[in-house]
Amino acid sequence: MEILSSYNLIIEASIIIILSFWFTGISKKTNIPAVLMLIMLGVILKFAMDYFVIDQVDFKPSLEILGTVGLIMIVLEAALELELKREKIIPILKSMAIALLGLVASAWVAALILYNTIDNMSMASAWLYAIPLSILSSAIIIPSVSGLGEKKKEFHIYESTFSDIMGIMMFYFMIGGLDPEHAVGGTEFALTTVLTIIIALVASYAIILIFQKIKSQAKLFLLIAVLLLLYAIGKKFHLSSLIIILIFGLVIANVKLFFPGKTAIFLDKGKIDQIYHELHIITLETAFVVRTFFFVIFGLTIVLASLVSLSVVGISLLIIVSIYIIRFLILRVFIGKDIFPQLFIAPRGLITILLFYNIPVEGQVENFESGILLFVIIATSLLMTWAMIKDKKKMGTMLDEIDEEVLQRNEAEDKLNEQKILEEAKDNIETNDFEKGFENEGYEDHRNEP
Repeated sequence: MEILSSYNLIIEASIIIILSFWFTGISKKTNIPAVLMLIMLGVILKFAMDYFVIDQVDFKPSLEILGTVGLIMIVLEAALELELKREKIIPILKSMAIALLGLVASAWVAALILYNTIDNMSMASAWLYAIPLSILSSAIIIPSVSGLGEKKKEFHIYESTFSDIMGIMMFYFMIGGLDPEHAVGGTEFALTTVLTIIIALVASYAIILIFQKIKSQAKLFLLIAVLLLLYAIGKKFHLSSLIIILIFGLVIANVKLFFPGKTAIFLDKGKIDQIYHELHIITLETAFVVRTFFFVIFGLTIVLASLVSLSVVGISLLIIVSIYIIRFLILRVFIGKDIFPQLFIAPRGLITILLFYNIPVEGQVENFESGILLFVIIATSLLMTWAMIKDKKKMGTMLDEIDEEVLQRNEAEDKLNEQKILEEAKDNIETNDFEKGFENEGYEDHRNEP
């Protein structure tokens, strides 16, 4: 176990973070998701551990903790970047509708596929396995769409964030249905959601008003600790805790909207801006580190042998095809013809893995192959990579065509200007010769006389 000694762990963790930073740079240039590279790094490390380490290490507890913290940081990071303005109400509502319809339709079809292809799979369990496979991964999407146009980028940030939140709420709603004693009905679920929103708003106002009064410089991790505490307590009371994180991020990112008119006197604008900017940086950094270790550890837990199973490949392909057919129909209705590369920006990732490991014992099915999960994650990420690369080339071609058109137009204008200059010079020469002729013959020039 020397490889897992304290100093070796520090060295290994440092190298992983450095490699992750390098992968992010490669991802920006090639559009290959850094997540795939991190998973492959985990797979390579697994082979190394199997060779050097005798005892097996159980990474699942750390995977669950990292996934939860990563989820909170990713949603907070997304919320801090969302500006709520009157002109953005329609894009937000449209993104929410697309995310909800895509989630429900994809989960329903995936549940039918799992129910009819896996032995001993009940419909309730099929939904529990299908929901994680139907949630978009904001952990992959948000860092990957930075090169898109502003409207498309904004759409993907809204859509993936709503997909995460609604998917998690839907998943835990289904878990409640497994236990008749604690089952939650539709009305109770709606009331719980409204209660969560009210608690989130009250907590957000209280946090902002209190933290702007704290003079200590080391208060941002205290703020993050408070958010983690609220999230965990909310989970204990079966609330939709992710809404608390989302609303807090929206409130601090849009203080003018949430503190209108005379209520703005309660704010110290300078301190609020400072807290916002520093929190944004820490959230980005924390999300990066947590995401890095989460996907590397996930790679360490993968059983590659499950990928070569014909049943795994067949079931996975059916689910993947259904995902894109449903997505195509929804995007055509809500957006129109301009749906590339949005159609293929539908990767599964962190939330899918996290919820998969949170399926309760009474909902688990022994015959379910975890390779289905891995196959869908890799395939959807690769399809997104292909679409982003193609879109980048298309944009490059369009820019080249625009540059060529501008160059041709400039050349034509230059030729036209040269021609005009020559004609003007010719006219001047002819005019001067005419005037000299008059002077030589002794005539006076009366052209300017009335």
